[in-house]
Amino acid sequence: MSKATNISWHENNVTRAERQKLNGHGSVTVWLTGLSGSGKSTVSVHLERVLTTRGLKAYVLDGDNVRHGLNSNLGFSAEDRTENIRRIGEVAKLFVDAGMIVIAAFISPYRADRDSVRSIMDDGSFVEVHVDASVEECEKRDVKGLYAKARA
Repeated sequence: MSKATNISWHENNVTRAERQKLNGHGSVTVWLTGLSGSGKSTVSVHLERVLTTRGLKAYVLDGDNVRHGLNSNLGFSAEDRTENIRRIGEVAKLFVDAGMIVIAAFISPYRADRDSVRSIMDDGSFVEVHVDASVEECEKRDVKGLYAKARA
């Protein structure tokens, strides 16, 4: 697919700084990465609750949820995983530009993909957090059956 040449970026009249001032806080993407079953989604929804309870504007972008809509046409090949993360990175950037705190919960196994997302964000607006859990613990939590399938 070739890239369109007849489109241009339109600057908003309201800046990110103005939105942050209105919101009363800075904007950032907190990118949670880790194995399937490591607890990324659990941590993300808890963090969202804590932040919103404190009056901060936060939103979770969850891997499974995004694959139901925006990325429903993607599979799990290396190329599709890269495109999945690229799209999410662009969405997260829009949320950050809108002055929000984005909590992104994605396996995102490739460092190059995470680095690519980091590169489109302004300095300090991307924080990567590895949700560390042993493979054994992730297997115990295997609600999707992925580990059982891999061992079959």
